[in-house]
Amino acid sequence: MRRLFLSLASVATLALAGCGGSSDNGQQAANGGTPEASAPANNVTGTVTLRDAGKQLSPDAKLELKLVDVSAEGSQPLAVKTIAPVTLPQPFQLDFNASDLNPNDMYIVDVSLQDGERHYSSPLKTPVLTKGAKNVANIQLVGEATPGEKELAGFNSLKKNIGGLKVTQGTALKEGESRGWQIFKKGNDVQFVIELVDYGDKGFTSTNYAYKNGKPWVIVQEKKPSKDGKPTSTERAGWNDAGELVLKEKEAGGKVDVLGDDEANSLKSQAEAMLSKAGGKK
Repeated sequence: MRRLFLSLASVATLALAGCGGSSDNGQQAANGGTPEASAPANNVTGTVTLRDAGKQLSPDAKLELKLVDVSAEGSQPLAVKTIAPVTLPQPFQLDFNASDLNPNDMYIVDVSLQDGERHYSSPLKTPVLTKGAKNVANIQLVGEATPGEKELAGFNSLKKNIGGLKVTQGTALKEGESRGWQIFKKGNDVQFVIELVDYGDKGFTSTNYAYKNGKPWVIVQEKKPSKDGKPTSTERAGWNDAGELVLKEKEAGGKVDVLGDDEANSLKSQAEAMLSKAGGKK
């Protein structure tokens, strides 16, 4: 009987111990914690690439990255980083204080790349960190038209539609020079002029002048050895609505360089003289 009693007592002791262990685990679960719970993310990593993979950036290119809360307008970014020079594909890591993260808000990595007059941005915004999103963002940037390209696109659009404008023409002769032009008007406003000048053995120029609000807007001038020859050089100048010179290109021998201010001003003076001759405002 004594042996039986001891055995039952031992079983009871083990059972009580087991119950005690279950009680501790249940309490821990009730408190919502686990011994191996992972720490919240405190950085976002990724890579920046260009859609035009063959595009080469200049040494002056600058990349700016911001970790932004898009749910809270006007809030300060959680992290900011500037990278220069830029080597594509460009890896990045944005570190931030995890306690600043609001799990109910939405976050994105805002990326901006500036290379001279060319600006690149991402048309797609990828959420990170919260609402099931990861802390990795691989971002592809797309180049935007430069201010000069925007003006040139407007010029080309106008040139395609000059057939719907009222047209007059004229000619002028003097020693060593034969000049002819066509003037395109909308109402009384000069919109576009095509001028051809034959200098004989000294060459030939073809110039297109576009005007906006009674002022020179975009000018494209080709220089050729003769009327039917191929252009040896093309100069392009254009001004925005504020009067700033934003299109300034000189193309020769397959190479495009920056058009100098003096050359741009010379084209502008020609455009003003032609506008006066066409009966427009100078």
